[in-house]
Amino acid sequence: MVDRCLGMGGGGGGSLGGTLRGVLSRYWSLESLHSTTASVVPDGASDKAGLGEELGSEDDLLYEDFRSCGHRFGHPGGGGGEQLAINELISDGSVVYAEALWDHVTMDDQELGFKAGDVIEVVDATNKEWWWGRIMDSEGWFPASFVRLRVNQDEPMDDYLTHLEDAHAGEENREGLGAILGPGLPCKEQMRTNVINEIMSTERDYIKHLKDICEGYVKQCRKRTDMFTEEQLCTIFGNIEEIYRFQRKFLKGLEKNFNKEQPHLSEIGCCFLEHQTDFQIYSEYCNNHPNACIQLSKLVKVNKYVFFFEACRLLQKMIDISLDGFLLTPVQKICKYPLQLAELLKYTNPQHRDYTDVEAALNAMKNVARLINERKRRLENIDKIAQWQSSIEDWEGEDVLSRSSDLIFSGELSKLSHPHAKSQQRMFFLFDHQMVYCKKDLLRRDMLYYKGRMDMDCMQVIDVEDGKEKDFNISVKNALKLQALAGDETHLLCSKKPEQKQRWLRAFADERIQVQHDCETGFSLTEVQKKQAMLNARKTHPAGKPKAVTRPYYDFLMRQKHPSLPTALPQQQVFMLAEPKRKTSTFWHNIGRLTPFKK
Repeated sequence: MVDRCLGMGGGGGGSLGGTLRGVLSRYWSLESLHSTTASVVPDGASDKAGLGEELGSEDDLLYEDFRSCGHRFGHPGGGGGEQLAINELISDGSVVYAEALWDHVTMDDQELGFKAGDVIEVVDATNKEWWWGRIMDSEGWFPASFVRLRVNQDEPMDDYLTHLEDAHAGEENREGLGAILGPGLPCKEQMRTNVINEIMSTERDYIKHLKDICEGYVKQCRKRTDMFTEEQLCTIFGNIEEIYRFQRKFLKGLEKNFNKEQPHLSEIGCCFLEHQTDFQIYSEYCNNHPNACIQLSKLVKVNKYVFFFEACRLLQKMIDISLDGFLLTPVQKICKYPLQLAELLKYTNPQHRDYTDVEAALNAMKNVARLINERKRRLENIDKIAQWQSSIEDWEGEDVLSRSSDLIFSGELSKLSHPHAKSQQRMFFLFDHQMVYCKKDLLRRDMLYYKGRMDMDCMQVIDVEDGKEKDFNISVKNALKLQALAGDETHLLCSKKPEQKQRWLRAFADERIQVQHDCETGFSLTEVQKKQAMLNARKTHPAGKPKAVTRPYYDFLMRQKHPSLPTALPQQQVFMLAEPKRKTSTFWHNIGRLTPFKK
């Protein structure tokens, strides 16, 4: 993780925190940065290519300020100074804690599983990628990139806080705390100072990091039209320049509300609330990030690209991390905000002027993360939907993806339609905006034939009571009716059980809610995404090849057994902050039930 996670400067935050800062500063002072002219030509004073004057504004004064203060990027698993410093502390008998940024799910008994937010005691950090840690009675390997070092290393402090608040501890107790927390501030205020300082320092470092990418990589790549097309650059860097411009504006607001003399009095919650909608630009970047990794992996197979990217890094004087590591940071950053705000809220008294805003900001940033994750899930599903469509025989009309991007519900129902009120068993698939229905093959029940679709934007759903249905003049049970808002089109659908009917009614309501939500948030698929998904699906089911509905195309991480250190690097995922978690769709489960024949 490139984003610096220690951020414990200011206010004298704890004995171990001070020791850790001291040791790190010694190692950081030993690091040297090299420069080269290979493949990259330094920008002249008159060079306005790329971002131009917009990126070279008065904000550069901020960079010099925190550069002179010794701020550097830190990566727990990135090797170098921090890794050596952590091991030195551990060997001296100090306890070092890390906080999980992502869930780590493992089926290997030598790996340590945990959930986001769990606190892990770091026992061994000698390896750059995998650390050995302990949670309660469990020990094992875990990926260093999944954690950050805790801001307040002296926790747990809950007992001290309770004692202070309930018993109004006297000067003797406060002096005891001062030995741990440093002089000058009560415990909770000091903890808030530490968190505020961490938010500010990591935000400044993040701006420096984005500037380095935009000026060190993007600008240089644009000059080399012989090596990169504009499409390749869009895929690799996404909208990172837009993120950079926004984050500079956001940092200005934070600096304005930051109290340098008394950081615990800072009121920064309002900054997050003011820009909560602006953070949604991260959705595009997070969704594009897997494509960026694929494009980069192709390029670095050619030596000239490896040398070029390394020359860019050295010329910009960036730390020794590959480009894909740098590009991961915005994904991690948007996930980190709710964790920082939750920690800030924990150490903010309800009477503090910032308490209400911090509480609202925490909820707002959780909603941003939830929206990003939902969009990511939707985009990941479009390939599955395209593959499902390609498995359907006798498909007619436009592709499902032309109007829809999510399956809401599916199941088997009896269908009656005018003018022929004949009951037909059909499989129904409810997507946003439309519902497709198919017929099962009489002999191969795992094969489906397309029979039609209904435009849900033009339909109203009517709950039909058991008994005589007047429009069709028949007795029905567990029925509901789809009736066109304009015209005579009417469909009567019957389920086998009343619970199934209620589930369908909820599904139809969910479909309308989702359509409205997509309209409000502006979610839609691009034509490129639709075409690429269908192209991939056609490759999976080439013309003339027998088709059958198969199980979902999930990719499980297959971990190799290892006697000591894991050999596989875990895939970074956008952190799921939404609570409660979205219930798994039954669509792929139902599809699986239609596949009794395994090849």
